[in-house]
Amino acid sequence: MRIAIVHDWLDTWGGAELVLAELLALYPDADLFTLVDFMTPQDRARLRPRSIRTSFIQRLPFARTAFRRYLPLFPRAIESFDLSAYDLVISSSHAVAKGARTTSAQLHICYCYTPMRYAWDLRDQYLRQTGLDRGFKGRAVRRSLARLRSWDRGASKRVDCFVAISQTIAERIRRCYDRESAVIFPPVPAPSIDTEVSRDSAYVTVSRLVPYKRVDLIVDAFRLLPDRQLVVIGDGPERARIEAAAGPNVRLLGRAPDEIRDRWLGTARAFVFAAEEDFGIAPLEAQARGTPVIAYGRGGVLETIRGLNAAAPTGVLFTEQTPEAIAAGVRVYEANAQRITASACRENAARFSAHRFRREFAALVTARQREFADRGRAS
Repeated sequence: MRIAIVHDWLDTWGGAELVLAELLALYPDADLFTLVDFMTPQDRARLRPRSIRTSFIQRLPFARTAFRRYLPLFPRAIESFDLSAYDLVISSSHAVAKGARTTSAQLHICYCYTPMRYAWDLRDQYLRQTGLDRGFKGRAVRRSLARLRSWDRGASKRVDCFVAISQTIAERIRRCYDRESAVIFPPVPAPSIDTEVSRDSAYVTVSRLVPYKRVDLIVDAFRLLPDRQLVVIGDGPERARIEAAAGPNVRLLGRAPDEIRDRWLGTARAFVFAAEEDFGIAPLEAQARGTPVIAYGRGGVLETIRGLNAAAPTGVLFTEQTPEAIAAGVRVYEANAQRITASACRENAARFSAHRFRREFAALVTARQREFADRGRAS
């Protein structure tokens, strides 16, 4: 059986790339297709040596630094891949990978992180935060996103089986595509050493600095908490704006090496998270190191964090995406910190192991292949 894995794009290492690495480990002979590959050699090595096939966008001017500007071309680019030689196509998709062209003789399983955010739920927020919500340029971008949304809904019909990363995303797939999906949680890497550590006094957040992650709100919240320290780890297009707004009690480290990032995750007073996330791997990575989480109580974190009403809580959930609500969440945590133990955090994170992901995904693929073959014989 020949297998193709189609991934949206490769530029930085994040949760989707962590899943991709597990898929490639599960199917080591699979061929990998992606719109562009601008990963560092160190990150690419995590995918194990293999040939990566890219689209024509890889060769367009300024693609290395600004390939996202070619968003209107993404559907055509993903459809340009010739996958006719493969029996099984697995798309790893938060944008357009699900739109890869397949035939009725091929089984297409999509591991879906979310329907395309900019075309669906986060369209207005994206336009507002990038200053594209008014004027001629705003109208043009809205028309472009409307076309993209129409294509995305049509492309979802090419998928034989959707697999969602959480119940939150299963519901979004149902609403956007009118399709049902299985739920298999993504893998969360476990730390190599499971020992008690002395906690730093600083709070920590780790995130790509993009608008929907709302790191700006966390930084603003710590203006209301001048006697607490915040460390921000990550990089992205929002960095300059966030850095300009940061108070003297906030440090931006940029993108840190894994060992430094993990050290901060493992010794933080608590991990702070303000996004309405589809799943949220970073809060689980913190819990895997025994670190409590203070998070916005919407989306995927409701499936991965046990709030103070649980018997063995692992964090505090605040109810509004505002600096005031985040600051209040920090104060609630400090008043209840003794109730949240490192062992409870680690136990909760252990439910999302890489071994569990591989076992569940392989079982689903086997079951769908059997059903697909039975339908073929019946027809």
